[in-house]
Amino acid sequence: MDYQYILTEAHERAGLIRLNRPKALNALNPGLLGELMDAAEAFDADDAIGCIVVTGNEKAFAAGADIKEMAEASPVKMLDSVFIDLWDRLARIRKPIIAAVSGYCLGGGNELAMACDMIVASETAKFGQPEIGIGIIPGAGGTQRLPRAVGKALAMEMVLNNRWLSAEEALQHGLVNHVYPTESYLDEALKLANAIAGQAPVAVRLGKEAVKAAFETSLAAGITYERKLFYLLFATEDQKEGMAAFVAKRKPDWKGR
Repeated sequence: MDYQYILTEAHERAGLIRLNRPKALNALNPGLLGELMDAAEAFDADDAIGCIVVTGNEKAFAAGADIKEMAEASPVKMLDSVFIDLWDRLARIRKPIIAAVSGYCLGGGNELAMACDMIVASETAKFGQPEIGIGIIPGAGGTQRLPRAVGKALAMEMVLNNRWLSAEEALQHGLVNHVYPTESYLDEALKLANAIAGQAPVAVRLGKEAVKAAFETSLAAGITYERKLFYLLFATEDQKEGMAAFVAKRKPDWKGR
């Protein structure tokens, strides 16, 4: 597909989506977000792709939402806008999504990164929710996902007093998985994506589903759900192949069924 605001390519079994509004520091608008979701859904439906990476450029992953497009908006206009609703499509992607973050990752950009399943950061990454400085609060999940990642106290400071986290602070507080030099962070994110894509596809999908359920249910309900998915995987050919390969001390040949 031809896109206006993003670039896409495949790296082995990793699908790469690059936000491409460099002059606006990849600020999110409905056009960019819609294309991002279209591309993610296309990769999700592609059997040749096992994991998705979303990135920006070295200067900015995404520096927030496009404020010029909402500065004069009314509550009704915001209610009628598809912008926030577009985020819900990301939650329906079945394959794992890794955010590869360098430079500014602020506001909606940080919300986008947190909506992914993992974050790989460069040493220059800066994470924040600066909406309080323009008289609003995060509106695409920031107040909900941030406390789950970094805890209540730090999330309060980030939301209420515009505290930013460096890459190392984000790693220390559990917001990101890894921090790498700027020249290698994207390669490392793609390496991680391809490693995940090399695992049993159905197990990867259900593993992601089970971990996500931990944030939506009680512990007891989550364990019950996990157990059902665990039992379900014994109906797959990949489970038989994986265990047979383990016993035979050989590499498994996954079929995704």
